[in-house]
Amino acid sequence: MSEKIQDTIEEENSVTMLDVLREEKQLEEDAYAVLGASDDKNCTYSKGYTRQALYACKTCCPRSIRAGVCLACSFHCHEGHELVELYTKRHFRCDCGNSKFGEKKCNLETTKDSVNLENQYNHNFDGVYCVCERPYPDPEDNVNDEMLQCIICEDWYHSMHLECEQGMPLDGAYDEMICTGCMIKHEFLWNYAGKYAVFAKTQVPSSGKEVECVEVEKQPKGCTMPENDSVKTFTKGSCCFWSEGWRAALCTCKSCNTLYQEKNITFLLDPTDSVHAYEEAGKINSQESRYEKGMKALASLGRVEQLTAIEEYNNMKERLKQYLQKFAENKKVVREEDIKEFFSEMESKKRPKVVIPTYCR
Repeated sequence: MSEKIQDTIEEENSVTMLDVLREEKQLEEDAYAVLGASDDKNCTYSKGYTRQALYACKTCCPRSIRAGVCLACSFHCHEGHELVELYTKRHFRCDCGNSKFGEKKCNLETTKDSVNLENQYNHNFDGVYCVCERPYPDPEDNVNDEMLQCIICEDWYHSMHLECEQGMPLDGAYDEMICTGCMIKHEFLWNYAGKYAVFAKTQVPSSGKEVECVEVEKQPKGCTMPENDSVKTFTKGSCCFWSEGWRAALCTCKSCNTLYQEKNITFLLDPTDSVHAYEEAGKINSQESRYEKGMKALASLGRVEQLTAIEEYNNMKERLKQYLQKFAENKKVVREEDIKEFFSEMESKKRPKVVIPTYCR
């Protein structure tokens, strides 16, 4: 085999190995987005009400009962159950083992209040989302539509159901979204839209019912909420997309603070409330990623050792594919024990390391 062909093969194999590491990195980043700094071994109940990844167990709680369990409880108390992934919810305390679960107790935290009075539940806990009240993913829908979460009600919406009169911002050029229902409920937020909203078009459409931004009567001295005559008129019945840092612009005068309290949205002033802050906390608390470890390990190997590692990986990938094929053919669920058994057999069959003299190249 010519040296040029050999180098080409080696290069292709090297790319394959790097692709695996990059894919692993993307999976880890996706996990940070969902799990943040969540603990998979300890129930979060003792931490009180906090933003966290949650799951609804439909095996333990029928549709008429809404309850949420933390990540650790999903593993240690509800393994093998029908779980609905809820992404994250703010100010929530783990329900696992309380009165909503009947006689079933939490395996990790045995002493809990019968109910968590401050928890807020919506139809997501029933396994449905958006104004269409459909599950996600929807087995009856072939349209691959993006799901977006409102930062106030925390429900998820199909982009096609957002009633966005101004149009979706291009290329995801926004930081947060507030749904139509919440913008109607908290109409004063439109006063900030002139400076901090993100639109697909430079001009707001003139069609539809329009509403002027809320006029603040006798705006107190020191209040920084934009007055209605200083911003545009926006279309009523629309969601709103916001630019990064818009929350920091919210006025915190006494009058506005009272408004936030009356509407139960004081969390908008909390810099740790956003999902972005939640994700960053997960990255800070995480250990060195497998991608970083893998890249360091590859860099520390010589050329011969790198090729050997790549060859071993390809062998493992092919054997694992064949091993899992049997489960697919027999329609069997792959358990953790099966994977452990596979790698145990791989370890026992590992061939002895052969040191290749440098002069053979």
